[in-house]
Amino acid sequence: MLKKFLYILCMAAFIVSAGCSGTGTKEAADHIHKEGTQAKKAKPQTKEAQKEPEVKNQDTHGTENSPDAQKADPVVKPITPQYRINPNNWSIVPLEKSDKKEVLLTIDDAPDKHAVEMAKTLKGLGIKAIFFVNGHFIDSPEGQAKLKELHDLGFIIGNHTQTHANLTQIPESQQYKEIVPLNQKIKAVTGEAPKFFRAPYGANTAYSKKLAAQEKMAIMNWTFGYDWVKEYQNKDALTKIMISSPYLSNGANLLMHDRTWTMEALPGIIKGFQDKGYSFIDPALIEVPK
Repeated sequence: MLKKFLYILCMAAFIVSAGCSGTGTKEAADHIHKEGTQAKKAKPQTKEAQKEPEVKNQDTHGTENSPDAQKADPVVKPITPQYRINPNNWSIVPLEKSDKKEVLLTIDDAPDKHAVEMAKTLKGLGIKAIFFVNGHFIDSPEGQAKLKELHDLGFIIGNHTQTHANLTQIPESQQYKEIVPLNQKIKAVTGEAPKFFRAPYGANTAYSKKLAAQEKMAIMNWTFGYDWVKEYQNKDALTKIMISSPYLSNGANLLMHDRTWTMEALPGIIKGFQDKGYSFIDPALIEVPK
């Protein structure tokens, strides 16, 4: 009797256990099936979606999101030379055949009293030129400000020595001091070292030519100029002789200076050449040593 009772009790427990186990298994299976179905329906993430989200509108001080950082660096295209200097007569010669009548304008002894005003006149007329600088004019903050303004107006700056010394009358050590440190001073103000060298009085030496080559400067004298001659030191006389000089020819390299009478004559000189059919060469297009 006792054995029969124990048998019935065991069978009942087994049935209950199996029923509970079966129900739990079915619910778990249903849950897994449901999640699997949702997973199948969800679209897979793209590579772009897998990337970390971009953070915007944060504090931009010193970050890549700042306006300054977003500005692209300007692309500076190399300038292809279109002219060269003829060392036989210092005229400017086109590298390719041209029928244009052209002259080059150069102004020495800058920036003394009138260079900036002359540069503004030329800028207004759309004329390019070289301003040859003497170092003693840029030893002061005022002189350096003038030099920077000449450069900022778009004009080429040339080396005309520190003190306007005659290089043929001083030793090589002094010639060096007249030329090389001035390049460094000009570069410190403008960010560019001169590409043209003009010796005072046109008096070069073998050593000054060597220094110019080392400094990658083209030596440039001139074809003609008159504003240093007493009889032409007034507006009308200077204007007349410049545009009617017997030395005027295509490619002429015109010499002028930072002087009161030259400043006053400048607009008339420009117009006189233009009336004769001449245009003005951009010195940035002249071949220089590399």
